[in-house]
Amino acid sequence: MRLGIVAIPTAHEAGGLFERAITFAARAEALGFAGLWTTDAFARGSATLDPLVFLSALCQATERIELGTCVLQVPLRHPVELAHRAQTVNLLSRGRFRFGVGSGSTKHDFDAVQVDYERRFAVLPEYLAVMRKVWAGEPVYGPALSVWPGTEGGPPVYLGAWRSPRWINLAARHCDGWIASAIYASLDDLPIGLDMFRKAGGQRTLLANVFTDLRPDPPAHPLIARAKTTLVCRKAEARDRLRRIADLGFDDALLVVPFGVPEMLDEVRDLLP
Repeated sequence: MRLGIVAIPTAHEAGGLFERAITFAARAEALGFAGLWTTDAFARGSATLDPLVFLSALCQATERIELGTCVLQVPLRHPVELAHRAQTVNLLSRGRFRFGVGSGSTKHDFDAVQVDYERRFAVLPEYLAVMRKVWAGEPVYGPALSVWPGTEGGPPVYLGAWRSPRWINLAARHCDGWIASAIYASLDDLPIGLDMFRKAGGQRTLLANVFTDLRPDPPAHPLIARAKTTLVCRKAEARDRLRRIADLGFDDALLVVPFGVPEMLDEVRDLLP
């Protein structure tokens, strides 16, 4: 099982943010992590970064590591404009971009941009189809967008969604993989989704947003408090939990390591043999 790192910069780390981000990304790659991912939120009471702009900045600090979103809320954006931005990151990263997408789950984000929260599930597959047309150089609502050589077909797309048959089938048949959430799914529930995905013919599976903190007294956080699966524990216990995730059959675990404690990356890397 591959280990990826989820970087979530916070506002209290704004001083020297660019330098911190470059250092964090370079360290993750040097330690041999498979990917560097980030999340998407912008109206939840704290300052955040646009995920695609953030990943674009990290392209220059890395050469081999995957760069991905886990996950970007597609219904909040115009699909043609979003396809263009995703194509840009794919080009700048030299094909290392992994486009994790989802419908969104927080109404505040939708209210902030005047998008109908109740229609998000219907909009997601429609917008994915539009983006694929854009990446193929086909017109959608007007003139077609020109496709940069080498980016035809767009980046690999991974669907972050609940384990309902509708979304599992979409992930397996029309995307490059399925992203499950460690915040909302327990280790006892995850095998059900995995089995559905494999039976539907799906390939790559990723368990995202596994909050990780190996310090003896980690600071409290409301998201961590309600997360179903975490590595907020001592190193020996974290190693056992990771082994169990691997035994379930996940190809990747994406660990949220405190952005302000980059030295923890060294400890996390020691969790796998």
